[in-house]
Amino acid sequence: MRFPKGKIVAIGGNEDKGTLPVPAEGNVRDQIRFFETGILKRIHDELHGIGTRIEVITTASHIPEEMAKAYYDGFLLLGCDNVGALHLQTKKDLAIPENLERLRKTDAVMFTGGNQSRITEVFTGSPALDILHERYWQEEKFLISGTSAGAMAMAEIMILGAAEKNVLVKGAVELGYGLGFLKNVMIDTHFVNRRRIPRMIESLAAHPTLIGVGLGEDTAVLIKDGNCLETIGSGLVVLLDGRHLKANNYRLLAPDEPLCLENMIMHVLPKGKKFDTQSGRFM
Repeated sequence: MRFPKGKIVAIGGNEDKGTLPVPAEGNVRDQIRFFETGILKRIHDELHGIGTRIEVITTASHIPEEMAKAYYDGFLLLGCDNVGALHLQTKKDLAIPENLERLRKTDAVMFTGGNQSRITEVFTGSPALDILHERYWQEEKFLISGTSAGAMAMAEIMILGAAEKNVLVKGAVELGYGLGFLKNVMIDTHFVNRRRIPRMIESLAAHPTLIGVGLGEDTAVLIKDGNCLETIGSGLVVLLDGRHLKANNYRLLAPDEPLCLENMIMHVLPKGKKFDTQSGRFM
């Protein structure tokens, strides 16, 4: 079986960008999780070291300049000053030769948060997405990252939104298509903080061959070989596996009727825990 050579880092949102002050008291310092060992540092370490080029893609955001600066400042604190911003807002932007050349030459791209639908509207069917897919499959040191909306867009099936009330009924969640880098998982973000387990459950009822990856804030999964997940960051990753359901009435329901699911499997993964989505085994 063929596996992609590149890497994915999907982040649950609100990752530490080095903006939090470090306490002076030694006993307090020992209890906090340092930015220098966090998600952005791991992204940088997975690349080429000094001289690594990272392009921040702000398509999802309504404050692109501010968002790009936050990542530039964060990576600069880690010693990486070769960070650019691509404010790709339309399909015409994606067809500009200079922008395509930057995507061919960068070592990594970072999709910011915002609205995941904006990312797919602009990138789907574009030469830019073709370049990213080809590099992800062919290059070992190429890395694609996304935070919040940017992380949700990494998968083939993407959550667009959900009702806050009347959950766990058919139709409470709206689904669509993402960028398609990840075929066997579905990603949700701000997962614990915003109590998003119900919308992942319905999403998996609709697509039971997938594994749901719920990312906490300042938490991410580093994905290698398209299947091997490692939790990084300060929080937790919740996995919901619908592949072993013994009962699933989703296809039989009319809108707003309640779900019935049996044998939905859940795992909770702290930092450093690894899981293979193909085999369903911990590593």
